[in-house]
Amino acid sequence: MTGSVTVVGLGPGDPRLLTAAAAEALGEAEDLIGYIPYVARVPERPGLVRHASDNRVEVDRARQALELAASGRRVAVVSGGDPGVFAMAAALFEAVEAGDPAWRRLDIRVEPGITAMLAAAARLGAPLGGDFCALSLSDNLKPWPVITARLEAVLRADFVVALYNPISSARPWQLGAALGLAVEIRAAATPVIFARAVSRPDEAIRVLNLAEAREAPADMATMVIIGASATRLVTRGEGEQPFVYTPRSVPAR
Repeated sequence: MTGSVTVVGLGPGDPRLLTAAAAEALGEAEDLIGYIPYVARVPERPGLVRHASDNRVEVDRARQALELAASGRRVAVVSGGDPGVFAMAAALFEAVEAGDPAWRRLDIRVEPGITAMLAAAARLGAPLGGDFCALSLSDNLKPWPVITARLEAVLRADFVVALYNPISSARPWQLGAALGLAVEIRAAATPVIFARAVSRPDEAIRVLNLAEAREAPADMATMVIIGASATRLVTRGEGEQPFVYTPRSVPAR
């Protein structure tokens, strides 16, 4: 087969945060497939056919990419952030596993990108400097009891927790429920970061404590990071956000 599929991470939004390898893959593509806002982030050029689609059709997008590649096309499938973090890379390999056996012989690559939790962490210092984990609060693909069981486990294990897909118009209560569970396990003074649209013109970042975080507004563009017991705030000048970091060391118990 002469076609190929490259799943490309576009990073958090600022074009300067797109890796050189990802930019090269986009430049070589004949077909561009992805969620409408992500396709719009890639400049138009002669010879590039754009296939934009709505949300929640990830596996359909993946099948379309594989079919085009099987016909000999060079295809780029785009994701915001990193395509391997709650994004299109997993959907593509799900389609490969369940689909035409010939697809397994295609040239398939994944080009990583800067994911939202890393972009958010970098803005404030090093909140992910110690042990951390990432969870998606979307219950579209897994039951809510599974999410809460996993969240409770990592909260009790004292990980820093990065929450993806925290809230949407169709899922308006899950973030409040997750933070309510955190309040039962973590100290009220635990730092919580709300980082919205990092690296984009409408970026907004707040550092709150866990006691007040449940009432804070958020949306699907927001990354929420719950600190661990060791997470520290380093105060700065008036009106400036503190530095936030989690020490690498953990005292022996």
